[in-house]
Amino acid sequence: MAQRLMYTPHVKTSEEKLAEAQNDSNAALLEGLELLRELHEAGVLETLVKLVRGGEGLLGKTLHVLEGDSSTRLIRNVLELTRTASEIDPEALGSIGRAASAGISEGAKRVQKGDGVGLGELLGLLKDRDVQVALGALFGTLKGFGRSLRDSNGETTETPAQRRPEQPLNENRTARKNQKK
Repeated sequence: MAQRLMYTPHVKTSEEKLAEAQNDSNAALLEGLELLRELHEAGVLETLVKLVRGGEGLLGKTLHVLEGDSSTRLIRNVLELTRTASEIDPEALGSIGRAASAGISEGAKRVQKGDGVGLGELLGLLKDRDVQVALGALFGTLKGFGRSLRDSNGETTETPAQRRPEQPLNENRTARKNQKK
């Protein structure tokens, strides 16, 4: 009678498992090493190590990494954007945002239809109250934008076109009529 064979599979050692995994992941390992080299050269690895160890010297290392010209410019730009955003009235921004969204939707509908605007339609649109309000907002935005740019350049003189007349046009007409009588 035949005897039963006893087979015990070979258990891989940790070195064998590592060698097998390395062979399967050569491309990924090379990319990972390249990334680690770049992070080390930029000083980011040292900063991350200090962060993990409890932050000892972290602030100084972070400032050292950020002391380049481009980083200084980035920080200044972020601070300026933050200051500018804090000056914007949230209600006004919401109103402009909703108007822009509605305008973009209306524009997209016209593009889908392939509608253009002829001279006759353009003149007709100038009578449309919605177009008048939008143009008023647009020109008001341009005026405020221009005034701010002039102020930032130190220009404070106004041109004759920017000065408001002392009397409205209707009052001037009434005054001329009264003079004729």
